[in-house]
Amino acid sequence: MHCAAITHVSVGTPQLWIGFTLFVLAMLAIDLGVFHRKAHAVGVREAFGWSVFWIALSLVFNGLVWFWFGPEKGKEFLAGYVTEKALSVDNIFVFLVILSYFSVPDAYRHRVLYYGILGALVLRAVFILVGASLLATFHWMIYVFGVLLVITAWKLLTQQEAEFQPERSPAFRLFRRFIPSVSEYRGARFVVREGGRWFATPLLLVLVTIEGADVMFAIDSIPAIFGLTDDPFIVYTSNIFAILGLRALFFLLAGLLGRIYYLKLGLALVLGFVGVKMLISEKYVISIGVSLAIITFVLSATVLASFVRLRFFPAAADRQDLDAPAAELKREQPPGQA
Repeated sequence: MHCAAITHVSVGTPQLWIGFTLFVLAMLAIDLGVFHRKAHAVGVREAFGWSVFWIALSLVFNGLVWFWFGPEKGKEFLAGYVTEKALSVDNIFVFLVILSYFSVPDAYRHRVLYYGILGALVLRAVFILVGASLLATFHWMIYVFGVLLVITAWKLLTQQEAEFQPERSPAFRLFRRFIPSVSEYRGARFVVREGGRWFATPLLLVLVTIEGADVMFAIDSIPAIFGLTDDPFIVYTSNIFAILGLRALFFLLAGLLGRIYYLKLGLALVLGFVGVKMLISEKYVISIGVSLAIITFVLSATVLASFVRLRFFPAAADRQDLDAPAAELKREQPPGQA
């Protein structure tokens, strides 16, 4: 991708944009209305099945993009999807902290994540449209995005990981201050009517906190994918497909996150590479094929090195209590608001 070509017309016609969005909404409706109509704890087998389904669906769509618009767009979609999927794995840890902090019962976790992902789809669409507009209007924004990614990569490499504290998030504070709430869960409901008044349940606060965290995620992920393709439709679809499988991936990987020891390193290298790619784009163009190969290699090496460490240095893994990350994150439930 050459950044000077940022004004190229998207392959996505209005009909494609509308059709894709309706398809996604239909899939989400079937997911919650048919397969998860009753609240229940999602097991590993079910999570694995849904993860395979969403990944397979993404690859089928990737094949359609390749067939309709050519190999270049197909590789752009795949590179964007792989990058966003990798970044979403890191997001899962924050979701785990939030759900554990609020002691969300297992049976309700799928529901709150479902609506959290639905809200994330809307937020990402807005971020993508704004980002595309900025890049098309102000070419120098490509350097701002590049610098942002390099700084983020450097922080991942050099800074100690700070524990995410939901009670310090702006969304949490605003909610507690202005929204009347009850202190206990009322099943899978987000609001209840008691004494002639409406009250929010803790589940709604969990949802708001997750949405607030996703805004921070988008600051990293959206510039990263614009570093791989300048086509808003490819950015949108690859981002959406990566998010759609996030719930299933959460239930599948929640107990394995600690084992991916080099995850931060891998993500830092990917973000740093994409940031540098954007900064040097005027002088040197790195093809999407090379970009895809580098990203795939880095992420594969990250996972392989992590499991090699786990296999040959089990004592180090045991010291990190990798088998029960959720247990470490349990805290006292925050006081409710009557």
